[in-house]
Amino acid sequence: MDAYKNNVPGVPHVCAKVPTAGGKTYLAVNAIKTILDAFSAHSPERPQMVVWLVPSLTILDQTVKNLSDPQHPYRKRLNQLFRNRVSVYEKRDLLMGSGFSADSVKDQLSIVVMSFDSLRARNKEDRKIYQDNGYLASFLTDPQSSAPGWLLPDYDASSLINVIRSLKPVVIVDESHNAETALSIEMLVNLNPHFIFDLTATPRNNSNIISYVDAMALKRNHMVKLPVIVANRSSRSEVIESALILRRQLEAIADSQEAKGGKYIRPIVLFQAQPRTADDNTTFEKIKQQLVELKIPEDQIKIKTAGLNELKGIDLMSPDCSVRYIITVNALKEGWDCPFAYILASLADKSSAVDVEQVLGRVLRMPHVQQHGHDLLNLSYVFTASSRFMDTLQSVVSALNKAGFSDKDYRTINSQEPIEAEAALPMQAEFSLLGESQPTEVVDDQLVDVELEGDEADVVDVKCISSEWAAETIESSSTSSPPTASFSFVEDVKSQAVAENREFEAKAEASSDNDVPSDLQNKMNKHILKEVFRESALAVQIPQFFVRVETGGWFDEENALQVFERDELLRDFKLSQSDANISFEDVESEIYRVDLEQLGDQNYSPKPFKIDAAGRQRFNSIILAGSRESQVRDVTARIAQLIGNMYPITDLEVKRYIQRIVETMEDERIRDCLERDVSYVRKIKHKISALSNTHAYKAFNDALDVDKILIQPSFHLPEFITPSSNAPALPKSLYSAEANMGGFESRVMNDIANLDSVQWWHRNLSRGKGFRINGYINHYPDFLVKMKSGKLVVIETKGDDRDNTDSMLKLKLGKLWEAKAGPMFRYMMVFDQNPLDGAERLSDALKKLALY
Repeated sequence: MDAYKNNVPGVPHVCAKVPTAGGKTYLAVNAIKTILDAFSAHSPERPQMVVWLVPSLTILDQTVKNLSDPQHPYRKRLNQLFRNRVSVYEKRDLLMGSGFSADSVKDQLSIVVMSFDSLRARNKEDRKIYQDNGYLASFLTDPQSSAPGWLLPDYDASSLINVIRSLKPVVIVDESHNAETALSIEMLVNLNPHFIFDLTATPRNNSNIISYVDAMALKRNHMVKLPVIVANRSSRSEVIESALILRRQLEAIADSQEAKGGKYIRPIVLFQAQPRTADDNTTFEKIKQQLVELKIPEDQIKIKTAGLNELKGIDLMSPDCSVRYIITVNALKEGWDCPFAYILASLADKSSAVDVEQVLGRVLRMPHVQQHGHDLLNLSYVFTASSRFMDTLQSVVSALNKAGFSDKDYRTINSQEPIEAEAALPMQAEFSLLGESQPTEVVDDQLVDVELEGDEADVVDVKCISSEWAAETIESSSTSSPPTASFSFVEDVKSQAVAENREFEAKAEASSDNDVPSDLQNKMNKHILKEVFRESALAVQIPQFFVRVETGGWFDEENALQVFERDELLRDFKLSQSDANISFEDVESEIYRVDLEQLGDQNYSPKPFKIDAAGRQRFNSIILAGSRESQVRDVTARIAQLIGNMYPITDLEVKRYIQRIVETMEDERIRDCLERDVSYVRKIKHKISALSNTHAYKAFNDALDVDKILIQPSFHLPEFITPSSNAPALPKSLYSAEANMGGFESRVMNDIANLDSVQWWHRNLSRGKGFRINGYINHYPDFLVKMKSGKLVVIETKGDDRDNTDSMLKLKLGKLWEAKAGPMFRYMMVFDQNPLDGAERLSDALKKLALY
């Protein structure tokens, strides 16, 4: 992986790569809580301030609306995370001090949504954030706001930019690929951020990408209409006719699905025009008039360009909306979302390579984020009439890349009618639906369109379009006339599209959340199964624990099962009523922070630095100056904040338990707790874990006794692994390389691998990737060893120098799993010389394994 790029010195700056329709905003909403909680450990008094930057006014309006709407999922989630104490502002609200003051920001999450341009001071309105502002005078009473290091030079302390700087905000950068020029980096520095989180489908080279979302994951979760079906026609009139017919048929299918209980869908066509000048609206009006001549009601047609917006105020998702056709160029860019948009029809000149980069992403979102009952409603479509079809396809690929997808996410069809060839290209590539091209000779004397000049260049001859197009529904034309060429072409598109969708969905279903995203496959440390062991390994199904569940229907399955999760055991755990006796006599006195140390030019490495106790003295003094009651309350809140989420134990239970502990502390102990809070938190958290493990142990065994929990074959070994680092080569390893291991682990496995009884072995991967014994704890053993006898032995190694506080829990669970899994599975915990009762000394383990 690439090294971390320190774009904004001293500020953590990371990026999530999320394709169009992948839920970037929802991801950011959930990330805010995690980021702020992480920083509260060393800045507990700092207000929770977020600056949310967007690239355009369209996205700004949409973001403000959605974050402010109590019924929208984004705001619902924010309210859930921040207990309904959330305020969303625009820049003008902050400039006027509207609901924004030094007092208000202390008790809530404050989010201000701003455009990139508003920070660049290019006009009088934008420069207001750099001017002194009496509405923000309340912030001047905070000593921090006037500290020399926090003020932006040459600007008043009361200016909005300096107030934001004093709050040291978390910065969310939406569509961050638009914000990484030198000017934009300076803009980010000026905000004095605590943390920067980028969200984009196309990260730039200097991005620190920590998360990739793969196209297959979006398809599998029914979030996108993939693959994109690309079809080339002989003329622009055929493009229009094909789009009209397909849209009409899609709507008929959607109506039929709705009648059967499906969701409401009204498919929309986006007509992409090609005006001669940027401000030329005559082209759009002519296209609109041509559609009206085809007996399309005028209220179903809208124009959306940079200078004309007939969509303003219209809810395209409403069943009361009549819009079915939108004429545009590139005005429907990032921020315009309508999942009902299914078809992109390009009306560019035949001699032009169709540029769909800015618009294609608008037809990718899946309506209602669910799979629909008919395959054709799960795809998107592009119709073009270009003799430069290769260039058009490259534009589609570029558009998919900009949306975060790849050239694997579209399929192509070419019209059977010959089309005009370019003078320089005597051969035209004809594409199969699978994208494989075969050169085919082009006949150039059968043209539907002719190249026109002047005003006539904008005209499509609608007389070429069958007057019966509206009757061409799902089955066939109801008229006595034979089907038109466009109708037959659409039928061909549909039949092949259905097949392609099913193949694509099969690939998506075969993938999993653990698969490596395509963007990373060439960068990952990927190792495949050795061919000699492949058949044996893929046949293995390792038992795991399952729980019986009720499906809740009239015809409940008596044996409905789902993989057991430890969280279920703690649903009724009353932590607040559990033992609260903890000894704090041996807490550590040193506290450290982890920061980046510069090693060279653009080269940084994490390093622990001791925290200066004086840095927190002011905050501690405020707490200690209060009454005994307020001290207990504030220290409880402080410890609970540092402990964080203990799911599934509720925050209220954790807080009540901490309060019981703090209430027993003497004054000196409270003072010590504030000075060494991290060490106290470690002690309390360890106690909570021990109590929850004890409760889970009993509940798990009780459920086993009454057959509520049982064991079933479950875990399959993957085709490949991606360890963070590789172990030295040892004989009989299952994969071409195995994950790294410690000295004792390596010695154990070297001895085991050299036994004649062993067929292969595998270094089990850690949390979330490898096999786990899913009981009252989640136990990921170190090794899986397949014996020639067919037995599979699960091995956990323990060096004699290890702290084995959790070893007995693991050992008991492993032996319980062995007893339930059957005679072909064994569990061993192996020590060097001093095993626990029930575990094995290495020499004894080797003797047993030799006989298996």
